[in-house]
Amino acid sequence: MSEQQQFPPQRQGRQPGRETAMRPQPRDRMEGYRAAGRLEGRRAVVTGGDSGIGRAVAIGFAKEGADVVILYLDEHEDAAETKRQVEAAGRRCLAIPGDVGDFDHCRRAVQEAAGFLGGRIDILVNNAAEQHVEKEFEEIDPAQVERTFRTNIFAYFWMAKAVLPHMPEGGAIINTTSVTAYKGSPALTDYAATKGAIVAFTRSLSLALWERKRIRVNGVAPGPIRTPLIPASFDEKGTARHGSSAEMGHAGQPDEVAPCFVFLASDQDSGYMTGQGLRPNGGTVVNG
Repeated sequence: MSEQQQFPPQRQGRQPGRETAMRPQPRDRMEGYRAAGRLEGRRAVVTGGDSGIGRAVAIGFAKEGADVVILYLDEHEDAAETKRQVEAAGRRCLAIPGDVGDFDHCRRAVQEAAGFLGGRIDILVNNAAEQHVEKEFEEIDPAQVERTFRTNIFAYFWMAKAVLPHMPEGGAIINTTSVTAYKGSPALTDYAATKGAIVAFTRSLSLALWERKRIRVNGVAPGPIRTPLIPASFDEKGTARHGSSAEMGHAGQPDEVAPCFVFLASDQDSGYMTGQGLRPNGGTVVNG
């Protein structure tokens, strides 16, 4: 299968025809966050930055002093809101639509982002994802598996490959994985498999890049978080129960996850960390 082969685009993090609104709305605007200038003058690219964790990360980075480019599929209104919030924090923002599962789009988008950011990208956050619930493993469509892998892990390769020529020493790559990478999920087999692959990708890329380019590569593995991905994936009852199995008894908020990304992006906070993962997962103890 060539890098240029196309699959019908799906909503990364959402599925057509499903209600994506959540009541109450997820907290993803970093309201009340107290910044300390950790990322002053830095320049970041965040995939899946239109809503949820990606939005909170983009806004958190901006509040810490970074200019931000967000990549998203086609949720234009959500992306515009993220852009507005970043600019309200006093930083520059560019929103680029398109499918990160396509290598050529990643290459073009990174070129555009680098131009907007003055030729340098200090931080890459690979965050775009999609998931599709299947009650029976035998029901999983092969095209769905390929699509999920293309968005959730191939895109991480494509983005890192495209960004590296623009990333100086001291740069940081942060990959979003999931608690399902460690504990599995019977209804999200292909999704969980991609998240496990992201863990291995993070560890391997950290070894490849530190000695050669002094670039740190780490990951964040959230547990159940209130994002638009949830009502796009589950029915009303499933959405209402989301997070109830976590040890803390409820789902987390994107604003509670984004500080992990700020920490891993900051040399002053995590300069001695690479190939590692943070796990804001509601208390689930996992190994590996």
